[in-house]
Amino acid sequence: MNEIIRFIAEKADEGKRIDLVLSEHLAAMKEEGDLDRVVSRSHVQKLLSEGAVTVGDQALKKSASVHCGDVITVVLPDPIPLEAQPQQIPIDIVYEDESLIVVNKARGMVVHPAAGNPDGTLVNALLWHCRGNLSGINGVQRPGIVHRIDKDTSGLIVICKTDEAYRGLAEQFFEHSVRRTYAAIVQGRFREPSGTVDAPIGRDPKNRKRFAAVQIGGKRAVTHYEVLEQFRAYSLVEARLETGRTHQIRVHLSALGHPLLGDELYGGKKEFGLTGQCLHAKTLGFRHPVSGEEMDFDSELPEYFAQILEKLRKIGE
Repeated sequence: MNEIIRFIAEKADEGKRIDLVLSEHLAAMKEEGDLDRVVSRSHVQKLLSEGAVTVGDQALKKSASVHCGDVITVVLPDPIPLEAQPQQIPIDIVYEDESLIVVNKARGMVVHPAAGNPDGTLVNALLWHCRGNLSGINGVQRPGIVHRIDKDTSGLIVICKTDEAYRGLAEQFFEHSVRRTYAAIVQGRFREPSGTVDAPIGRDPKNRKRFAAVQIGGKRAVTHYEVLEQFRAYSLVEARLETGRTHQIRVHLSALGHPLLGDELYGGKKEFGLTGQCLHAKTLGFRHPVSGEEMDFDSELPEYFAQILEKLRKIGE
């Protein structure tokens, strides 16, 4: 079946060409995880030429201008399934049993295949290691994947081998009962040693590739943070997720005026040769979905993170 996407044009879209607005919107959906494929600008124009983009009953031409409040409907034809293939890629396995596996993901590794990253992912590595024994609930592209961390975020992630495990863990993520803390190096020094950011997160109306703390709309998002160490111009922070929205820590700390080191998308500086945010998923805790046992895992800071901390400490001497 074709996939039907419907959205309402916002104030920021007023007067823009439909091909640009649609490209931005679909890219944001992909970034948020609501779309499993990349839709190029040329593909968008092809959809427009085929009459697959409408407002009401009227098909739009690629040169049409968008008006705030337009209800835009897009019919996306089914993609050819991208089936992940096993690949012998080294991974750091923290724990494994017959139901699930916990991995300390390396920075720079994508979690699952998608357009632009068809292989070399964590899923490819797990299919080799597990001999294909992963939960099939999330499809051939994301077998066993119940949650994700960004490509440039290192750290702990749990993957399900069975459908029973997947359903049990998915329920815990939905209930926000999974325990997760992250280590982050952020810009600036804090006045208070700890705090909480309770601010809904939605798409940034000025930049669809970003998310933002918003007053209207958005999804509830809560981040608790504690300052562990402060330097001249940076701080080491522990962030504990109460909810788990896309880019939540990056958005919330940036909203406080403390963007993550290297996170240029949210205002962070690119220093120490770092590309991408300095963020590590350090701890992970949950109730085993089969045995009911409470499980907690901790991971060491990766080498890149520790080296930056060492440099910051020397600067402060």
